[in-house]
Amino acid sequence: MTSIQLQPHPSHPRLRHVTLAPEAVQAFLRDSADVDVQNLEYVPFMRHMLADCLESCAGPGLAATLNGLVRDRLCGGFTIGLEGAGEDEADFVRFGTAVAHLLGPANHDLMSGKYYARFTVKNTDQSDSYLRQAYRLFTMHTDGTFVSEATEWLLMMKFHEEHAVGGESRLLHIDDWGDRERFQQHPIAQRPFRYKAPGSKNVDEEVERPVFFDSAFGLSISFIDQFAQPRSRAEAAYLHDLSVSMEVSEGTKEVPLPTGQLVVLNNYFWLHGRAPFQKDAALSRELMRLRGSFE
Repeated sequence: MTSIQLQPHPSHPRLRHVTLAPEAVQAFLRDSADVDVQNLEYVPFMRHMLADCLESCAGPGLAATLNGLVRDRLCGGFTIGLEGAGEDEADFVRFGTAVAHLLGPANHDLMSGKYYARFTVKNTDQSDSYLRQAYRLFTMHTDGTFVSEATEWLLMMKFHEEHAVGGESRLLHIDDWGDRERFQQHPIAQRPFRYKAPGSKNVDEEVERPVFFDSAFGLSISFIDQFAQPRSRAEAAYLHDLSVSMEVSEGTKEVPLPTGQLVVLNNYFWLHGRAPFQKDAALSRELMRLRGSFE
């Protein structure tokens, strides 16, 4: 009997939910318990060894299954979790690291200075981007727009949340975006746009890239409204209208993510954002993010 089960995701017709047998999850937690998180941060090959540990516990085929889902344009993403088996934050880091490195190496996250980033959303915030601002719409975007290295996949894992109503992930596969062809065929669409991140990202470089481009996965997109630096009113109008269209698209759907669960998306044809939370002085949510390229 296989320890890997695939089911349609209950909140999105394209996504799949991957379930590992409880004994496989327990075996991974046991066999990886002595892997120190700092060791993972300092020694890159240990992240891949952790991925090997997870596949060994789940049985042959886990890496092929997960890669197949993320590379398949009809799907391009999945959710998976510890199914309540682990509560320790170190277990969450180890599990997320293992899943990510079954896909390929993670990029260095300049915001955190590590291969992953952990960030908390609370009632108040003084940051310079929408990432931690709880009560406003975090608009649709792809990751890696303002760095030169490839960002082919994205992983987000929920560590904990308290007094959190709202804040669902909002996802849009570009093949479900009704206005895509109109923006793709616009004369500006193939023009390189300039991106520059704010100070909190710790990225000094400026990157130029078009909104639409071709990749190994077919038609792809790179966009974030906050960091695009338009050179003209025409570019600004195009980016504004494109962003508004994504937000109101029927293809944009809200997907909840329970604590201890993670979502992986192909960053070349999925966009993501976050719905606003309801106001609560005790609001607290922590997520972990990894992003990287395929092996």
